[in-house]
Amino acid sequence: MISIFHVENRIEANMNRDQVKVKSDELFDFTKQTLIHAGLSKKDASITSKVLLTADKRGIASHGVARLNRYLTAIDNGVIIPNASIELIKETPVSMVIDGHGGMGAVVSYKTMQKCIEKAKKNYMCFASVRNSNHYGIAGFYSLMALRENLIGFSATNSAPLVVPTFAKDAVIGTNPISIGFPGKNAPFLLDMATSTVPRGKLEVYARDEKEIPLVWATDKHGVPTKDAPKVLENVLYRKGGGLLPLGGSEEKTGGHKGYGLSVMVDLLTGGLSGGAMATEVYGRKNHPSGVCHFFGVIHPDAFCGLKSVETQVEMMISLLKGLSPSKGNHQVFVAGEKEFIAEKKCEKEVLLQRKVFETLQKIGSKNGLCLQSSDSEKN
Repeated sequence: MISIFHVENRIEANMNRDQVKVKSDELFDFTKQTLIHAGLSKKDASITSKVLLTADKRGIASHGVARLNRYLTAIDNGVIIPNASIELIKETPVSMVIDGHGGMGAVVSYKTMQKCIEKAKKNYMCFASVRNSNHYGIAGFYSLMALRENLIGFSATNSAPLVVPTFAKDAVIGTNPISIGFPGKNAPFLLDMATSTVPRGKLEVYARDEKEIPLVWATDKHGVPTKDAPKVLENVLYRKGGGLLPLGGSEEKTGGHKGYGLSVMVDLLTGGLSGGAMATEVYGRKNHPSGVCHFFGVIHPDAFCGLKSVETQVEMMISLLKGLSPSKGNHQVFVAGEKEFIAEKKCEKEVLLQRKVFETLQKIGSKNGLCLQSSDSEKN
């Protein structure tokens, strides 16, 4: 069951002059029409738009419509093949290997997860490893697909080599996010996290806002912690050295080796099991499909103690955590996914975009004869 946490909402949006409100349905239509202009079918454009807008609604601006311009550039450069066919390479009752042939990552992933859900309903579980895809949006979107069917969902993807392994100087592994969702009585547990300290998109947000990043996020080309987001982004783009840090930071004593290990695990689940690209092979050739790989899993609760039992256990765990006294200076204890579900409810009709993102979208629209207005301008 998917519901909203019954907690006091202290996650108020900090609306300021650098942010713009846009109606959700208009933003969806604008994104869909833009992608159709770029060569996607109506159905595939709709899927991709839904994935992007879900990220914005859930407060994950780094993976929302801010990615649209990059997707369009990737289509123009031959990195994303808008009309690619999705090929089933191998299939058993509980597993699949999929080749996306350079298609839009959200489309390849959505259709693969749909098939996993179908097979899990028949055979209690299904796992799929996907090769030759592209950036697929937020990992949690695909776990949510399973949750809506009262199933347990898992999602992971590898990415461009942006992360520096523990004790190394150069970035050779990805931010490689993972997500898992368990249905609950009143609200689900939905973990969605990068295996790096932060994803690249977070640095892009800071760079657009001209803000310094914390020293625990990234290193310069010499392997020294830095606050310069634009420089880090430049270094990883041209593989000059340095990059993002694994979850836990740069040192073993702070647990950096654990994030490093999780990232490698994701590479093996995605590229390893599918026979696809891993580490520096991802985005390894300019103006060619990226080779991004994914891994999806769906488990039917009836494979174990059943849905009611799982929901009860999840509710018991959430109640325990929510009942804890907050530490000094904090108002409450959150659980994975809670803030995002609250944000999604608040942004059902309108989403907040960074002004620079909004202006970029307007420029994209002008090329295609499309118009995107802010909610405030419509009221005037």
